[in-house]
Amino acid sequence: MSAIASRMGCPEDRIADIRGPSVLLTDVAHSTPMTDTAIRRIQPDDLTRVVELVHELADYEKAPHECHLTVEQLRDALFGDNPALFGHVATVDDDVVGVALWFLNFSTWRGTHGIYLEDLYVRPGQRGLGLGQRLLQALAQECVARGFERLEWSVLDWNEPAIGFYRSLGAVGMDEWTVHRLTGDALQALGGQ
Repeated sequence: MSAIASRMGCPEDRIADIRGPSVLLTDVAHSTPMTDTAIRRIQPDDLTRVVELVHELADYEKAPHECHLTVEQLRDALFGDNPALFGHVATVDDDVVGVALWFLNFSTWRGTHGIYLEDLYVRPGQRGLGLGQRLLQALAQECVARGFERLEWSVLDWNEPAIGFYRSLGAVGMDEWTVHRLTGDALQALGGQ
């Protein structure tokens, strides 16, 4: 069993290829008279652009001061010895314009892994090309191919365009749940006990 599979408590056959090529089941490259678009796994050469996109997302979410991600951090998370983060990018004419960063979670109620989507972002000038939907489709295909039963993410309450988009795909808001987080001094205080 690989270190990743062992650490995740996942059967080897379900996680063995998580770092490898995507398991996309449909054609994800599209051409129009004006653009060539594609969805693919993040590659090391994409890291600078992906970090830029994450910072753009933080700005859009009105929290640029909270985003400290660096290329080095992202490289280690995605391509280090024990990666725990995975990702896909959307390209237009070979330019990275969108990103989906995700990691595995586990449902004790379902008894299977799932995917938690940490960030989904497409540059405003490239919206309307279906790239956001195709990024989510790529993650849904990862889930189906690996026997995972959930694809989950959070969205800010005020982001009505995103909420409407997610609902149009069949996603259901988990309104009865409230996210809790420990960070900064509170995390240090509890972890230092």
